[in-house]
Parts: sequence; C-alpha cells; structure tokens
Amino acid sequence: MSEICIKCGLPKELCVCESIAKESQQIIVKIVKRKFGKKYTIIKGINQSEIDLKDVAKKLKSQMACGGSFKDGQVELQGDHKAKIKAALTKIGFSEDTIKIFGR
Repeated sequence: MSEICIKCGLPKELCVCESIAKESQQIIVKIVKRKFGKKYTIIKGINQSEIDLKDVAKKLKSQMACGGSFKDGQVELQGDHKAKIKAALTKIGFSEDTIKIFGR
C-alpha cells in the first residue's frame, strides 16, 4: 500500500502539492560578481519546505552545463545564465509570470 500525502490526502504518486507550490513562488534571479570577476547566477525565493531545493539545483546545473550549489535557501550557478534561466525554470515547472530577472 502506498503512503498518503499529509497536505492533500492523495497517494504520494498522485500528490500535486509540489506542482501547486511551484506555481505560487516568487522567484528572483540575480547576477552577481564575486572574486576575480567571476559571475554567478543566484536564484532566490524558492520555499524549501514545499519544494526540494537540492533537486531543483541538480536539474538547473544539468540544463545549464555548469557547476553550482544550493545553500541558505538559494541556488547558485557558476556563470551568467540570465538569457536561458527563465526557460529552464519554466521547463522544471515554475510559472513564467513569477520569475523576475535582475542583473547587469
């Protein structure tokens, strides 16, 4: 017998909690310069209690073909990915209207 989700009451295989949470996030994408002029793409605003941040970081690193990490409630990707990040986040399941991109 399968487990039942506490939030929605559906079996874990049919649970829609994460997809609903992805549509309601306010995501902020920033490009920052760090040591030696290296650029990083920082993605903030993803609620860790509703969405698996480790899985999001893994998918983004794979799609962008770069290194990165997740810590302190944000995902850091090496390099400037502001041109492609909106499409990548939409492909993962986030709503395009809730993604705001700031940077140089």
